[in-house]
Amino acid sequence: MALLSVADALARILDGLTPLDTETVALTEAHGRVLAEDLAARLTQPPFDASAMDGYAVRAEDVVTLPATLQLIGESAAGAGFKGDVRRGQTVRIFTGAPVPNGADTIVIQENAEAAVGVVTVTETEPGRHIRPRGQDFNQGEILLHAGTRLGPRELMLAAAMNHAELTVRRKPKVAILATGDEIMPPGTALAPDQIVSSVPYGLAAMIENEGGEALSLGIAKDDPESLVTLARAGSAADILVTIGGASVGDRDLVASALKSEGLKLDFWKVAMRPGNPLLYGRLGSTRLLGLPGNPVSALVCAHVFLLPMLRRMLGVAPETRPSPDALLGEDLEANGAREHYMRAVSAWSSAGERVVRPLPSQDSSLVAAFASADCLIVRAADAPPARQGARVKIIPLEAS
Repeated sequence: MALLSVADALARILDGLTPLDTETVALTEAHGRVLAEDLAARLTQPPFDASAMDGYAVRAEDVVTLPATLQLIGESAAGAGFKGDVRRGQTVRIFTGAPVPNGADTIVIQENAEAAVGVVTVTETEPGRHIRPRGQDFNQGEILLHAGTRLGPRELMLAAAMNHAELTVRRKPKVAILATGDEIMPPGTALAPDQIVSSVPYGLAAMIENEGGEALSLGIAKDDPESLVTLARAGSAADILVTIGGASVGDRDLVASALKSEGLKLDFWKVAMRPGNPLLYGRLGSTRLLGLPGNPVSALVCAHVFLLPMLRRMLGVAPETRPSPDALLGEDLEANGAREHYMRAVSAWSSAGERVVRPLPSQDSSLVAAFASADCLIVRAADAPPARQGARVKIIPLEAS
């Protein structure tokens, strides 16, 4: 089977994927979820002309000539507005956020007025200033949040201000994670000389949860079909089954052959990329199967390139409209080979505000500590020519992963 390009592989993986069904959650449970429908304001904000400062509500025509002494007739506070009208020669004490009384059209800040018993003398003012007009922020019925929006702190604050206590969001994609290999043991185990610690599931679970999915660990399957099939069945209700290891063509790489007995329809198992050439993809009933390489760095790089787009499609995340991020090279790069290369890199900021990236000294796909120190991936196209220091290159940021 010929190697697929990354673009072709991703297109085949996303083919037919549609947003999941919806559910309604309380505003307090909506952080990180993806809005499933447009959200309209249920009120006008502010609902009245409001004072932007502490001071005195006056009629501009009464303070044309300064100083001007006005009769103090009452007070307007937030939640307790003045009920009467401000007439010629009158003023009302007012506080920030309080309704501007009928008849007033200017707020004199308290620093520009001198109060005495029953009167206020205005010494300085600007007509029409310091009033927040009704609807300055938004109006009832106005759509302010759109379907596909990921709900962060600012969006949740806005939804609350719009008077929504519940939101309709996409269901979280369920992702089952199955590690494979006789040599793999859970963290904290006393290891035999030929055993290694299973680390990838923990990074994947964090990535899935961070993206808005729900991760389910199926454990570690031994290198025999019965063990693999038994554990895989526990993930049959998942939207995606992710296996780790067993995706290449060695005698002990059993994922595809073992799961064929369960109805696996294999789409492809090799992609022209590094790290991550042995990537397996297919369908197991209604579940999508993504088989990642066993090397830790390869697995997480492939998850960035393929799994995250799957989750975003299932969540109905609005397509990115900003340009793909890029950066300047901090050193020369040799010509690339026939496979798209995702180089682990670190970055710094130049005095001109440009992000400058340098690849890590070693690109070995087993180096977990080195990968943890990286903050981005430099994306090198297949057969890319040499790139000189200062050239602009495409990157995938890792800061939030």
